[in-house]
Amino acid sequence: MVIFANITQNKVDNVFLFVHGICVALLAVVTVAMIYFVIKYSRKKNPKPVDIPGNLWLEITWTVVPVILVTLMFLYGLSGFNVLRKVPADAMLVKASARMWQWNFQYENGRRSEILYVPSGKPVKLAITSADVVHSLFIPAFRVKEDAVPGRETYLWFQGDDEGSYDLFCAEYCGVQHSAMLTKVVVMSADKFDGWYSSDGAVPSPPQDLPGHDLFIAKGCSTCHSESGQGDVTSPVLKKLFGSKITTVRNGAEVELIVDEDYLRRSIIDPDADVRKGFLAVMPSYKDALTEDELRSIVNYLEKY
Repeated sequence: MVIFANITQNKVDNVFLFVHGICVALLAVVTVAMIYFVIKYSRKKNPKPVDIPGNLWLEITWTVVPVILVTLMFLYGLSGFNVLRKVPADAMLVKASARMWQWNFQYENGRRSEILYVPSGKPVKLAITSADVVHSLFIPAFRVKEDAVPGRETYLWFQGDDEGSYDLFCAEYCGVQHSAMLTKVVVMSADKFDGWYSSDGAVPSPPQDLPGHDLFIAKGCSTCHSESGQGDVTSPVLKKLFGSKITTVRNGAEVELIVDEDYLRRSIIDPDADVRKGFLAVMPSYKDALTEDELRSIVNYLEKY
């Protein structure tokens, strides 16, 4: 496996080496000058202190030269920043969702995975969101990192040119299991990726002729809840939920129950009353957002789906 070989890594590393090269050169110059002056102007060699007048050109030099160097570092860094923020037009879009303490990736055909699979030589744009707190998606091998912020969509892009498996971390402390919030980026050949992408890739859409489906979409329920049955990073899936046995947390205690009409209504109006085990209480109440007819329509839809 080749650990580092991609366009974003090259750009970041070049800027890194340029800046640190200048810093090392300045350190060497300052260190040599310091040693030279310590020896040349030691008390033993110069027992009588002498007043040394200022030197205008010397002062201009040590002002102008650092300004030039800092400007060069800024401009070179800006060129790298522009590359990292300008997504290629042919980039493949993948939605990256974060929650404590898990990553989930959704592809354009609806397929979801907890491991990020990408084709080699193809730019990939990650549209990043968070369901709870601030996380930070960090792929060291590709030198890219971007915060996942609740209520916002951020992005980054990279291109894996060498096949292999690369680490993906959360780089923002997000709770007691922060260190366990890691997964892999798997760079595959184009043929292998196409095979993986196509096999069971397309997620069947829910039947749109069921009463309440349009309302379910219009009220934003599908933003967090998956109808596909493949699982979702933010909330429990709803396919075949009605009539199933689930475990919830009520007042700090685990409670097993059968999903019925009362539970569905209660979960929409007062979602914190019975929180599904394994999920956070992040859903807002729809008590004032739905009429009784709308609530009944959505509940009927969930019962039939």
